[in-house]
Amino acid sequence: MSKVTALEEAVAKIPDGATLMIGGFMGVGSPHRLIDELVRQGRKDLTIIANDTARPGVDIGKLIRAGAVKRLVASHIGLNPETQKQMIDGQIEVELVPQGTLAERIRAGGAGLGGVLTATGVGTTVAEGKQTIEVKGKTFLVEEPLRADFALIAAWRADYYGNLSYELTARNFNPVMALAADTVIAEAGEIVPVGLIPPDQVETVSVIVDHLVARSH
Repeated sequence: MSKVTALEEAVAKIPDGATLMIGGFMGVGSPHRLIDELVRQGRKDLTIIANDTARPGVDIGKLIRAGAVKRLVASHIGLNPETQKQMIDGQIEVELVPQGTLAERIRAGGAGLGGVLTATGVGTTVAEGKQTIEVKGKTFLVEEPLRADFALIAAWRADYYGNLSYELTARNFNPVMALAADTVIAEAGEIVPVGLIPPDQVETVSVIVDHLVARSH
């Protein structure tokens, strides 16, 4: 059965205050139309889990500029001064997470694990308030898994069942985020008949994709 959903209908399922994982790395591999529609529909008080907030007015940066974000969990915000200003002004709560730790926390959320042990951040401000554990004489932080209400991901190609494949580095956080959310909305560059994506090129399987949106009108 086809999972193709109209853009407006798919985004309308996301309420104010929802927690969203959004794929991409500085906008590469981000679901551009879904982000634009969130802004157009005036969504607010969102918690965003993403690698970054891109640049001012670009991709996730559009949500920042629109004042749609209440809390952000990200690896860096250094290239978006608007995010920095809103954080300093207290408009956004920001949790900065080392990139590898962020990826592993999301993976743990998708795999049903209770957490991640990492040496990254031990002895720094990252460790404040967090549990530590010693393994064979080495200290590790216990980092909790991350999950979201919705994952908004971008794929290079999809079939009508919702099987997805990605293109080169645009893959980035998308597949792991698709496993760590209650509802997955995928934006695909092209949607093809079932069977045109070779089975060994399916990187996200249809059973975890709830809604499919075309990247272009």
